[in-house]
Amino acid sequence: MMSVASPRKSITEKVFERVGGVSYLSSYLKNNNGHNHHHHHHREVERDDDYYDDEGTMELVQIGAERTKNVLILMSDTGGGHRASAEAIKDAFRLEFGDEYRVFVKDVWKEYTGWPLNDMERSYKFMVKHVQLWKVAFHSTSPRWIHSVYLAAIAAYYAKEVEAGLMEYKPDIIISVHPLMQHIPLWVLKWQGLQKKVIFVTVITDLNTCHPTWFHPGVNRCYCPSQEVAKRALVDGLEESQIRVFGLPIRPSFARAVISKDQLREELEMDPELPAVLLMGGGEGMGPVKETARALGESLFDKELGKPIGQLIIICGRNKNLVATLESDEWNIPVKIRGFETQMEKWMGSCDCIITKAGPGTIAEALIRGLPIILNDYIPGQEKGNVPYVVDNGAGVFTRSPKETARIVAEWFSTKPDELKRMSENALKLAQPEAVFDIVKDIHDLACQRGPLANIPYILTSSFTSII
Repeated sequence: MMSVASPRKSITEKVFERVGGVSYLSSYLKNNNGHNHHHHHHREVERDDDYYDDEGTMELVQIGAERTKNVLILMSDTGGGHRASAEAIKDAFRLEFGDEYRVFVKDVWKEYTGWPLNDMERSYKFMVKHVQLWKVAFHSTSPRWIHSVYLAAIAAYYAKEVEAGLMEYKPDIIISVHPLMQHIPLWVLKWQGLQKKVIFVTVITDLNTCHPTWFHPGVNRCYCPSQEVAKRALVDGLEESQIRVFGLPIRPSFARAVISKDQLREELEMDPELPAVLLMGGGEGMGPVKETARALGESLFDKELGKPIGQLIIICGRNKNLVATLESDEWNIPVKIRGFETQMEKWMGSCDCIITKAGPGTIAEALIRGLPIILNDYIPGQEKGNVPYVVDNGAGVFTRSPKETARIVAEWFSTKPDELKRMSENALKLAQPEAVFDIVKDIHDLACQRGPLANIPYILTSSFTSII
């Protein structure tokens, strides 16, 4: 006699059979034609191999038991800082908790939605190049009624796509590191009845002036990099219990690097004695890098003594034309010209001061290394407040003039070493190297405080929420 394999039962069927709901289950399935129409194809009751044993029976022991939790970090490549913060958080989770968390860093907008969300990166780069456009966009969308209406309209239009993007990863924890990644995901969680299951936190990556879309009262936590940002969060309706001030998340390899300047200089083939200035061009090699480099080439060469008083490291980012131009120049001082760098902790660790635009990540890294900062530019809106953050705390100066920049560095390296030393000490006082670890530990504590629902496998929760 031939045995016929019975079709595999869905998880929903097995759960209801085991809790004695067979008759209720059959009417439920009949009413739903065997499918759950409230969700999209990926949300239909489907097999999830994590919760089956070898015979295909479901391991209900998993419910309420410890299991690997999924963390979804929402970011967008509008400026380099958001991805850097996301990767830093991912690395810290791995170092602190090993396999307890599975972390995904995703631009859900780009991957799942349409215009304008999937085009933010290109739009942002265009507006930042035409800086007045960005200024208008930043300030005109600041009032709550404007951005709330705009985001609600987009949320309604792309609800299914955003839900598909979020639910593919079955997150237990969602971390937003972008100002436009609060409202829409939180609305989707509300529509799904998942606020009680999913922890939602915001990690703000602007040091001072930040767009109001960063703040949403529906989050479990809002991690602020400074007291100034925390004050803004309170004004915008968050409770003190939701706010933590830990600092900007910087990648662990940077924050905890134990390095000696002498060894680094030897490794990077730099002059072991001369003080060094690091000139940053950003990821795209933006800013007045060429003019500043040439001005430093002159100011750091003592004509009377006929020898250099300092050395120069130039990071040109992805700007290959800039690399070629600077390499064709003749230099009287030791110069290293680099393209896009992945080991910034080494270059910063080997230098004595830094020249950069007011990007929050670079500032936070420079402070950790105790580097006095010369800020030479900022993006209106979110970066403007970073200038007083550095200058008012005595960790650096601001000037847009390449000649003025070169003069200040030459003085630091010759007649005003005390000023350089004082600013270095102030930078270290302002630094928060442990911020990224404080953030992931606090998120872990939040996860541990969650009730039993948080440990129910996602596939079940989604089925139950459609019935309740």
